[in-house]
Amino acid sequence: MQSQKQFKRRFSFEFFPPKTDQGKEKLQVVRDQLAGVNPDFFSVTFGAGGSTRDRTIETVLNLHKQGISTAPHLSCVGGTREEIAELLDLYKENGINRIVALRGDMPSGMGASGEMRYANELVEFIRQHSGDHFNLEVAAYPEFHPQARNAEEDLKNFARKVEAGANSAITQYFFNPESYFYFIDRLEKMGVTIPVVPGIMPIVNFSSLVRFSDMCGAEIPRWIRKQLEAYGDDSVSIRKFGEEVITRMCEKLLEAGAPGLHFYTLNQAEPSISIWKNLGISEREKIAF
Repeated sequence: MQSQKQFKRRFSFEFFPPKTDQGKEKLQVVRDQLAGVNPDFFSVTFGAGGSTRDRTIETVLNLHKQGISTAPHLSCVGGTREEIAELLDLYKENGINRIVALRGDMPSGMGASGEMRYANELVEFIRQHSGDHFNLEVAAYPEFHPQARNAEEDLKNFARKVEAGANSAITQYFFNPESYFYFIDRLEKMGVTIPVVPGIMPIVNFSSLVRFSDMCGAEIPRWIRKQLEAYGDDSVSIRKFGEEVITRMCEKLLEAGAPGLHFYTLNQAEPSISIWKNLGISEREKIAF
């Protein structure tokens, strides 16, 4: 973890683009609440195969105009170089200077992956097209990507993204901080020393958490799963327990030198804000690297 301690901390929140006018109104309320803690940036997801392209663009530009730096997710699966170049130019023209560059998921029914297959190719293309204009975030998987052939290959894939020009990384969420510490130690031994910010998923609903975790390969430790199962439909107890578990994990991560936190909000403010308040994050700590 020595390499991570050299970086100044930054804190961020992630949204998904809403589908309805009601969803847009709700997101504005959530955005206002989260803006109150002065995060370093917001990020906005990009649907499988670019399925939310227009909604992502609209959400990113609207949020960015309201005064907090906003980073669009951009995936290469299903997209052409020309389409990606147009998006990069649009974002650059509108003052966007950070992008989360991802491989992305293949949507159901799509037969071809597009002109680029992997995130390192996307990072390389962005650098060729836009130079150093964008701060490029990439994904990291402390518990390893569910589609990786093996752990060693997954680490090499991450290193390829860094070599291609990534500035920093955000991890998939996890509930075992030791997996993050081990992942960073392995990167240090490989000479990879960019900031790797832990992705944090607040626990608010057990069935949704199981579904998300099964899809992305995040392990729910048995003791957490059993306690959540015991609460049944008691949503108040689930949220209280989840807040305590995630707060303790975040404390452990920050004490060990993690360079910030990235909250997967699921377009809800209260769970992330409650953890934020429990951590007592001060203005002094919230300095972007």
